Amino acid sequence: MLWAYDMEFFTIDYAAKEYNMNRSNMANRFVYPLGQDELIYKHFDRLTPSKTLEDHLFRDETKYNYRVRYALSQKARLMVQRFYNSLEAL
Repeated sequence: MLWAYDMEFFTIDYAAKEYNMNRSNMANRFVYPLGQDELIYKHFDRLTPSKTLEDHLFRDETKYNYRVRYALSQKARLMVQRFYNSLEAL
C-alpha cells in the first residue's frame, strides 16, 4: 500500500513489472486479497461509463486490450497516513 499511496491508480501489469513478479502471482497474492479487505477498489472498470474527461483518456482501448485500473480506498489511505504519522513521532 505504501507503493501505491502516491498514485491515482495502477494496473496489475504495472505493479507486477515494478516488483519483478509474474502478473498472476501479483494478482493472486496482493491485488485480490487487498480488494477483498476493501483496501483497494477498481477505479476504472471495463463497465465504467465514460462521461468524464478522465474516462475519455482511455478511449483508444477496446474490450480486448483494456486493463482495469485499481486505486487505494480511503480506508487504505488512512492506514498509510497513520503509519507515516507514527514514523514522524519517533
